[in-house]
Amino acid sequence: MFDSMRRTTFSLLSPDRGGRAGVVVDWLIMAVILVNVAAVMMETVDSVASQYGPVFLWLEICSVALFTVEYLGRVWSAVEHPAYSGPISGRVRFASRPLLIVDLLAILPFYLALFGVGGDLRVIRALRLFKLFRYSQSLSFFTRVLKRKKTDLVVVTVVDAAVLVVVSSLVYLVEHQAQPETFTSIPQTLWWGVATLTTVGYGDMYPVTPLGQLLGGITAVLGIGLFALPASIIASGFLEEARSATACPQCGTRIDHTDDATDSSVSGRLENSR
Repeated sequence: MFDSMRRTTFSLLSPDRGGRAGVVVDWLIMAVILVNVAAVMMETVDSVASQYGPVFLWLEICSVALFTVEYLGRVWSAVEHPAYSGPISGRVRFASRPLLIVDLLAILPFYLALFGVGGDLRVIRALRLFKLFRYSQSLSFFTRVLKRKKTDLVVVTVVDAAVLVVVSSLVYLVEHQAQPETFTSIPQTLWWGVATLTTVGYGDMYPVTPLGQLLGGITAVLGIGLFALPASIIASGFLEEARSATACPQCGTRIDHTDDATDSSVSGRLENSR
């Protein structure tokens, strides 16, 4: 009996595997997530919070109850997946997955408040939006792209950080004597570097010396290219991911077209050799 209930729970809580009932569960959870995020934002409006405070409270209680049942159900039924077959170790590995950590963070603020842990935890509650990653193929696709291109993105991030530190240090050395109250230190000048490299240019800090203005112009031009690199890397990752893999609509298993093409090519050569 428990085995059957566990299998049913696993199917219902696995997107695209639970049939019509699973689709209803998926859409219910997604709707509650969106309502919760909207409620978190509206609670920051004093007039709305004072008028509808009890409504927000009951919404939070019902949502946490639903998310708690969902979280416990996922951990309990995880052993139905071959990769998490261990009754204890398998569930621990499953609970340590990023999306399960997000599920835990979605309910943790409520229980912390019950035990008197202070602080405004509404920002953490807003992390419930990340639960949608589980229910969206597009968001899952984006996650796979980031994993595929993580090395390139790390390299670009390191280069951007190095350029930021170098140009900020140079501008500090040039502008500190002319504007000691503005360019007070290299860490303070890093704010100018970020605003200039991203071409935002807030205008609260800017060089006034000729050499400082020259460095500022060079920094702005460098920023156009440097901060365009991550976008191009992610775009190429999307193309590579779309070419190399898709997912089976029935079971959700990824199908690698590259391997299929290779197998077909090998089979063709074998036929020709015969």
